[in-house]
Amino acid sequence: MTSDNIFVERFELGGTGPTVAVKDCIDIAGKRTSVGSEALSEAPPAAAHAAVVAALIAGGARIVGKTNMHEFAYGVTGVNRWLGTPINPNFPKLIPGGSSSGSAAAVAAGLAEIAIGTDTGGSIRMPATCCGVFGLKPSFGRVSREGCIPADSSLDCVGPFARDVAGIETAMALIDPTFVPAGRPASVRIGWVESSADAEIAEAVLAELRRSGAEIVPVDLPGLDQAFEAGITIMAAEAWSTFGDLVEDPRIGADVRARLLGASKVSAAQLAEAEKMRTRFIAAVDQALAGVDALALPALPALPPALDDLGDAARMLRLTSLIRPFNVSGHPALAIPLAGRPVAIQLVGRRNDDETLCAVGARVEQGLAA
Repeated sequence: MTSDNIFVERFELGGTGPTVAVKDCIDIAGKRTSVGSEALSEAPPAAAHAAVVAALIAGGARIVGKTNMHEFAYGVTGVNRWLGTPINPNFPKLIPGGSSSGSAAAVAAGLAEIAIGTDTGGSIRMPATCCGVFGLKPSFGRVSREGCIPADSSLDCVGPFARDVAGIETAMALIDPTFVPAGRPASVRIGWVESSADAEIAEAVLAELRRSGAEIVPVDLPGLDQAFEAGITIMAAEAWSTFGDLVEDPRIGADVRARLLGASKVSAAQLAEAEKMRTRFIAAVDQALAGVDALALPALPALPPALDDLGDAARMLRLTSLIRPFNVSGHPALAIPLAGRPVAIQLVGRRNDDETLCAVGARVEQGLAA
């Protein structure tokens, strides 16, 4: 590990194209995939590249290392007891955000032009916001998860970090062979979603959207809070299925063990109710998107905490209350950072129309830079 704890291992692999850092839950042939956990520190090296890594190499990208992460991708702070916590380059006193902490930090520090992370409950958009970079959770199923841990998930998405939307589009074109960047729209119509975000956060995000020149209209999105709860339930059940057999391993961090033990208590009835909520929320998001180019709301409902003020688990989970619902629905979601603050606009687009979402995001980014 380097002193900044951003990388698990530095190496170079591939061509001479954009430099890319890859989260340590994604297989790279000949490298161990530890998923940020000492409990997997003796796992054999991966026999083959994950599909996303093979695509990066085939596209000429230059992979520069594997990045640190929250253990088992099951935490929002990015704090890692075993590997050390990646520094947040732009806001060093604050958490880097999890679980893709090292990937966001690598881009923020200029150590990679692009980074690849995964997002099951906000794990790309959360650290992107904390570290002040752009991050995209693609539509569910849009980018292959072959060779990623967990192997099975109804929520998890592989996606990119970059320093601007153009970088996000470059990354998507590399990792998704169907992605073709769309032309920039002359104007955009954005639906503003009222949320439980702190007033100062919501006001800052809305003010920046207005400054960008976008047309802002209010839209109703019922079920946001219930979808958040459903996402916690579904993720817990799936995490227990993947990592439950390791819960007694003394090398696991206390925070992850506590969450896994809680996850073991999810009942079949709770999971069934969460799935019903998923169906309702998908329809609600689709309806909210009718007549607008994208939805907008803050990525995080509050400022990220300082490293020495982590508080209780419930407070940390609340930080994902506005991002986790879109893992449940499967819609693409893009975090656009506000200059000088660990605050981000979250734009949400139509399912499987990631190209249009990125084009809308580029138009907003252009307006903010003007």
